[in-house]
Amino acid sequence: MTHKIVPLVAHHLDDVWRIEQAAHAFPWAESMIRKAPGKIAANFVLEIDGQTVGYCFGQNVAGEATLLNIAVDPACQGKGYGKILLEGFIDQLSAMNAEEIWLEVRASNARAYQLYEAVGFNEINRRIGYYPAETGREDALIMTYLIM
Repeated sequence: MTHKIVPLVAHHLDDVWRIEQAAHAFPWAESMIRKAPGKIAANFVLEIDGQTVGYCFGQNVAGEATLLNIAVDPACQGKGYGKILLEGFIDQLSAMNAEEIWLEVRASNARAYQLYEAVGFNEINRRIGYYPAETGREDALIMTYLIM
């Protein structure tokens, strides 16, 4: 098994859109997935043996990065790919001179929260009722990672 973190480019978009729909109860709009990246974009995919199994969308502005969206194909979850992708994102942002990375995660998403915490993110705040949920709204937990 060989894995690579590579910039997300046009030929990845069909796989990314398929994974986005499969992995999220409230997926981004297809237009957001397919939107041409701006100069602050930090979008990457995880390829395993040439197959796109995960992706992340981020931004880097003046050393402050944000992880906007991350997902691993549900058919490939539970194999450590989320950690590989997240650590690859951190490495890429470090190379882009980011000093810290911010993210928000659903309060109910315990698996993602545990992954972020294991990699070194710390919860610093909460946004009450931020995300749509099956039964109304749910909180977003704000986490940050300091790049050394």
